[in-house]
Amino acid sequence: MSINLYVISTQDFTGKSAVCVALMHRMQHDGFKVGYLKPFSSAARVRGESRIDEDARFVKETFNLPEPIEYLAPIVFTSQNLRKHLTSGGNNYAEIVKNAGEMAGLGRDVVVMEGSANFREGYVVGLSPITTVQILDARVVAVIGYRSSLQVIDDTMTALTRMGDRLVGAIINLVPDDRMEYVCELVKPYLERQGVNVLAVLPHQSILGSVSIGEINDALEGQVICYGCNDDLVENLVVASSGIEHSLEQFKRVHNKAVIVGGDRPDIQMDALDTSTKALIITGHLEPVPQIRERAELEDVAIILSPFDTLTTIARLDNMFERSRFHQIEKVKRFEALLSREMNFPEFYQRIGLDVGVKV
Repeated sequence: MSINLYVISTQDFTGKSAVCVALMHRMQHDGFKVGYLKPFSSAARVRGESRIDEDARFVKETFNLPEPIEYLAPIVFTSQNLRKHLTSGGNNYAEIVKNAGEMAGLGRDVVVMEGSANFREGYVVGLSPITTVQILDARVVAVIGYRSSLQVIDDTMTALTRMGDRLVGAIINLVPDDRMEYVCELVKPYLERQGVNVLAVLPHQSILGSVSIGEINDALEGQVICYGCNDDLVENLVVASSGIEHSLEQFKRVHNKAVIVGGDRPDIQMDALDTSTKALIITGHLEPVPQIRERAELEDVAIILSPFDTLTTIARLDNMFERSRFHQIEKVKRFEALLSREMNFPEFYQRIGLDVGVKV
């Protein structure tokens, strides 16, 4: 029988998906047969008559899992099927999740189960996090995103209160560099005295909140006229200053960036190309002059023509960074290396009941 490991977060955008994928990669590397399940999803993309959970799709493709995506994410709710559920009731969702869990575990040592983004999800279909964990007989890892030290303590203790003995431990993620010492030397020992095993304390890494050039273009519904690399990750977004005397210094301070700049400013566009720039986002319905296009092609920098003015372009991309999804292999590699460095995996395997034997 496989071991079920349910990974939950206490709020949105804490790195829960990153933890799931990194755990799967590391366990697979250590010789375990690993499966995946996302019991309940409320953030699906509709494709015709189908409802696709993008996290499940990414994991299926990344790990080449044989199960149909409908089995990896068996209950996917949208506004349409929520309406139907509210008016006429629904299926036996508990039985669906139980069967999906059994299928995911066939021939596997461990199944990583991507849980809710908070402790409030799933009640509408009788699948609150604690109910789901009980149905699947799962052990729990809580991912706590750092906002403040007080919030980290409260969120972690909430996880312990809700999950009780099923809680294997907590991973504290996204800790700013200037708070790492405080969290490691004060917060972590305090939580462990309260009965919580802190599995890892992970620093904030901007690359994990980055977005691809393709994602930027999709958000703008723009036109790419110089491609660079569509999968390149952009860590920062800069709105160009209007004054040429300030633009170059501004661009030098920010690396691995996309620059929003007016189409009537080739001088500022060239300044951006002289620094660490992944993409030019040109507004004002103007194409760049030939010299800019040639330089961008030479430097392998993408040029995206935004159909909007500068303010609308900024609004379209606002909150996109740091709220991006974990669907790029480069992010997977970076986060897996970070988690492997900071977390004691042999001890973790013992805690969840995996027989390490000679595998580690």
